[in-house]
Amino acid sequence: MGKTILIVDDDPAQRRLLQAAVERNGFLTRAAENGAQAVEAVDKHADIDIVLLDLVMPGMTGQEALREIRMRRGDLPCIVLTASGGIDTVVQAMQAGASDFFVKPASPERIMVSIRNALEMSNLKTEVVRMKKRVAGHLSFDDMVANAPVMAPVVRMGKRAAGSNIPVLITGESGVGKELLARAIQGASERAGRPFVTVNCGAIPENLVESILFGHVKGSFTGATDNHAGKFVEAHGGTLFLDEVGELPLDMQVKLLRVLQEGEVDPVGGKRPTKVDVRIISATNKDLAKLVADNRFREDLYYRLNVFPIEAPPLRERKEDLPTLVQRFVARFNAEEGRTVRGVSAQAMQMLMDFDWPGNVRQLENSVFRAVILCEGDTLHAEDFPQISGLKPLMAANDALPMEVPAPANDHHATAAHAAYTAVVAAAEDAASQPVAVFDGEGHLRQLEQIERDLIELAIDHYAGHMSEVARRLGIGRSTLYRKLREYGLEEKAVGEN
Repeated sequence: MGKTILIVDDDPAQRRLLQAAVERNGFLTRAAENGAQAVEAVDKHADIDIVLLDLVMPGMTGQEALREIRMRRGDLPCIVLTASGGIDTVVQAMQAGASDFFVKPASPERIMVSIRNALEMSNLKTEVVRMKKRVAGHLSFDDMVANAPVMAPVVRMGKRAAGSNIPVLITGESGVGKELLARAIQGASERAGRPFVTVNCGAIPENLVESILFGHVKGSFTGATDNHAGKFVEAHGGTLFLDEVGELPLDMQVKLLRVLQEGEVDPVGGKRPTKVDVRIISATNKDLAKLVADNRFREDLYYRLNVFPIEAPPLRERKEDLPTLVQRFVARFNAEEGRTVRGVSAQAMQMLMDFDWPGNVRQLENSVFRAVILCEGDTLHAEDFPQISGLKPLMAANDALPMEVPAPANDHHATAAHAAYTAVVAAAEDAASQPVAVFDGEGHLRQLEQIERDLIELAIDHYAGHMSEVARRLGIGRSTLYRKLREYGLEEKAVGEN
């Protein structure tokens, strides 16, 4: 999840200083000696997230490089650096698209504030663009997180399906993102920008299925006080997404089959059918072939829907996508909830990677949502995912845990749950058994400075180098904390705000 910063400066000493300041805070770096190299790096490396760009360089100037970079990647934040440029130069750079500027030499704190502000603004812009594309029906496969090898055939099949109006059946476990895949198929097709209507077939009362799908006319039944077009007519010219299509009642399956065959719907109480031009994408987490064998789903409808099947893999089979999904969810909930969470600690990310996610992407999304709300700092830690870690949010050192819980006999599920619970308890006890030593080996009190040094070191490790949180928990100011780090020789422990 590390962000990559491109540092552009013709002065080798300045480049090294900037690289040291940026890398110390957990970012990756690339370097360029001039504007031409910077433009080439942006063309070559799609992983660059921010550019730190010196304005005064031989050859292609910073201003010229900025214009070229903005032409290639208009969404890439560029922070300009200047040593002697006047206000007019800075104004020109900002008008050309720079997101911020600072005067060299700048403090590491000023540099990191500028980088983090640029990243937060970039995340907000990305989420706004994605939301607009979703509303407008222009989501594409580029908007999906699908870098895992197992997703390559899914994307390939989806793009093939987008090239025609062939009916698509998306299968997969609940929460894997079947609707997002359906939206990407429409966004890559000639129907992009047209209506995308979703119907959850399992959530419609059985006596209203026909009216909701096919519409009704006024007075056709008790309560029909107005004409209702129905979902097929609403989706005319676009796509109708039938989610959980296996839940449709058998009598409605017959009418759905006729609509697919004839391209027209009969509203309840209507005198004549209505022609519709609708692309059908259906989805299910059930085995439709088994439902057919059990006479719970019509065989002819099954073959009509299952023309182009695509299976969406569960999250446990595409763990490579998990860090990017977490990052995207954090950015989205920051925008929606007004939060400023900047990332996830390495320990918490490893915990998320090790979890099996039975609820798939939907479960991950809800877990990150809760973690963002629980988080008191700007980094998500394991305790912010209590439903995954088994730990209480912000667990105090003296919170009691039961020492032993007997495992129920002859119950394999309960035994497994007991084993998992015992592991959590053991981990908590192990963490609690390593306090800062107050006495030395001979039983005498240790010096106050020694205890303080160990306590600060323990706090830095516990809060993963998040110095604002360390200072807050210890009840001291950050300047005091950094002074004590120098006094106790702990500067190397201060990896910065991740």
